[in-house]
Parts: sequence; structure tokens; C-alpha cells
Amino acid sequence: MKLPKFITNLALKVAASGAYTPDELYTRMERSIFGHVHSGVHVTEETAMRFITVYSCVRVLAETLASLPLFVYKSPTGGNADVVPDHPLYELLYDQPNDEMDTATWRETQMGQLVLSGNCYSVITLNGRGNVVDIYPVPWTHCQPFRDPADMKIKYRITDRGQSLIYPAEKVFHVPGLGFDGIMGYSPIRMTAESIGLGIAAEEFAARFYGQGMNMGGVVEVQSEMSDTAFERFKNDLEERGAGMHNSWKPLILENGAKFNRIPMPLTDAQFVESRQMNRDDICGLFRVPPHMIANLDRSTNNNIEQQSLEFVKYTMLPYLVKWEKRISMKLLSAKDRQQGYYAKFNVEGLLRGDYLSRQQGLAVQRQNGVISANDWRKLEEMNSRSEPGADALLVNGNMISVDNAAAASPKQQPTGGGGEQNAEKP
Repeated sequence: MKLPKFITNLALKVAASGAYTPDELYTRMERSIFGHVHSGVHVTEETAMRFITVYSCVRVLAETLASLPLFVYKSPTGGNADVVPDHPLYELLYDQPNDEMDTATWRETQMGQLVLSGNCYSVITLNGRGNVVDIYPVPWTHCQPFRDPADMKIKYRITDRGQSLIYPAEKVFHVPGLGFDGIMGYSPIRMTAESIGLGIAAEEFAARFYGQGMNMGGVVEVQSEMSDTAFERFKNDLEERGAGMHNSWKPLILENGAKFNRIPMPLTDAQFVESRQMNRDDICGLFRVPPHMIANLDRSTNNNIEQQSLEFVKYTMLPYLVKWEKRISMKLLSAKDRQQGYYAKFNVEGLLRGDYLSRQQGLAVQRQNGVISANDWRKLEEMNSRSEPGADALLVNGNMISVDNAAAASPKQQPTGGGGEQNAEKP
């Protein structure tokens, strides 16, 4: 969103007082102005997280990425990739990226900021040998990427305890989402503020209806005005005998021809319920989270939930995982490491597992076709390897041979005459 020129000039004048830098004040004013939408509510990343559908979707994405194992691999030329636990980056990614949090907390924090604001940032600390020794997250509200006109390089302005510090790009781990310039990602909340504002407004309306609305279960109609004494006696008797769960369905005794009329609950109207349901589906579409993962089972069955879960891995998580893996290679591994074949990769095998029977059938097919050995199978099932001869052997069916062997084999002589005997071809 681009602010009008007069607002920008005002920001520059206020910034001259020293309270904020121009960029900081510009960003603050932009966030403040942007949040107003036609639904009448103020939509920001913070207020959106108070909406249960947004919070549920962000939580699913952040917790899923945080729960996946993340390893450092090395793939030598012409060889298979192997996990490299002795690489300096391995412990940071797999166990503890900094002194204050484990890797699950760090990744959950970063992923939550990424899906909510379109960007996540961490400050990188290097030792004297150029190896990463610390990765500490920075709130996205405190970090602003920009291109320095002095050298035309991307740098990051980070606000820390009232001070504005400039970091070079190699010192900041930045994962951007979908963006307009490849440097900074769009905020999904800002881009869809109207839809999210509609959901927040509907939720606020429902809450205010119960909290401040006229929630009367009925009306007592009298034929003539009651005296003050009669009114107080009737009101006290009604509250004592007609209110509360313990008085449910007890009959009321009305005097002087009074009539009791029950008021139906207007929020049972189907259109209000359906509009909230449609808004919930829209937000699930924004984050590409299957509705059943946030407890919406209206269109889910036992047959399609497994397929939806697999699609969640392929079409929702995979784009994020690729972004993370490429940024880790770019920012946390040196050029020398990349040339030697080091890379980081998430293990999504656990998410792709189907039911137990289907998984065992798939492994059996691989075993019968020489793809895995018995020990490979046991390793996938987290069982100890066996030392017996043949435990590491690859097996294939006896009727399967290579094309080269089939072509080199001598064909058997076809039978002649009616005797039914076959003469083997002499070598």
C-alpha cells in the first residue's frame, strides 16, 4: 500500500524530531491506516490472530513444519546422500539454534511469522572460521529490508531496544513469501483484509449479541399497569422460580390475566450460520489448509481424509519446505559447503505414511523388486538391524532378469515332429 505524498512528507517532518527514523514512522503509519476495512473492524496481523480460523490455520502450518526432522546431508558426485551429523550446522538445525530455544520452537516461531506476515527473520552469528554458531529470531515488525543506494546491496534495518541497526544480507536469515520484488513477501492478512474483517465482524456480532444484546427468553404481557408493590413481588418471584437451570420447566403462576410469550433465538437463522461457514472456508483456502485439519468435518469422510492429508503435504507444505531448504543452503551454508555437496532437507516421510497395511504393502513391493534390503526395511520401521548373512542383500523375483541377460541367453530348440521331445542346443 502506497501512502499519499502529503502523509509521507508529514512522516519525514515528525521523524526529524528524532523519535523515529523515516522508514520506521512510514511503516507504523502504513500499518495503522491499512487496517480499516468496510466491515468496520480493524484488521492487522495481531487482530487477525484473535480470530479462531486464522489462528487455527497458522498453528497447523507452524506446528507441522516444526515437527519435521531437519538434517544436513552430503551428496558426493555419483554417490548417495548421507546424513552428516558432524557438520557444524547439523546441531543448530536439528537440536538447538541458539541458547534460549530448541529447533522446534525456533522453526514454529519463524513459520508462524512467515504465514501471517509473509516474512520471517533471524540474525546469524558467525565464528572466526565463518561457521554459523547462532540463529536468533527477530520479530517481523522490527525488521525492514531495503536496498542501500550507496552500494545497491540489500540490507536490513533492525530495531533493537530503541536503536536502529543495519545488518548486511549475509547476517540475516530471511524467508520471504509470495512478493512483488523477490525481496519482501506480501502479508496474506493485508492482502485479504476484507474477507478476514468480515469473519471478525461476524464473530464480534455473535459475541456482542450474547454479551450485550437483549437475550430475553420471553415476555410477560399484562392487561393493566401493575402497582410498584405488585411489580416487585412478581419480579422477585419470577427470578427466584423461573431463572436458572435448576428451575427449568417449572410452571409459572401468573395473576390478573398475565400472559407469558416465549421469544425464539434469532441467531438460529440459517443464513447467519452459513455466512460464517463460508468465511471459514475462504480463510482455509487462503492458507491452503484442508478444513478437516481445523475441526471442520462437513465435507470429510473416512475415505477422503487420508487423501486430503496427502494433498496437504504435496500442495501446502512442500512449497514452504522448498523455500526453507533453499534459504538454508543460501544463508547458512558457505559456498564451499555447497560445492562439496552439502545441503539441508526436511524428512516428510512421516507425513506421507498411509495406514499401516498400505505402508507394509508398499515396502513389500520395494523389497521384492530389489529396492530395499531387510535391514533397510527394519530401519524405516525404527527397528535394530540384523547381522545375519543376507540381511543387507537385495532380492528380486526369480522370473525377473535384465534385458542384457535375456538377449545373451541361448534359446531352447523348438520341438520337432510329433514325439513331443525337445533337444537342447549343443554349446
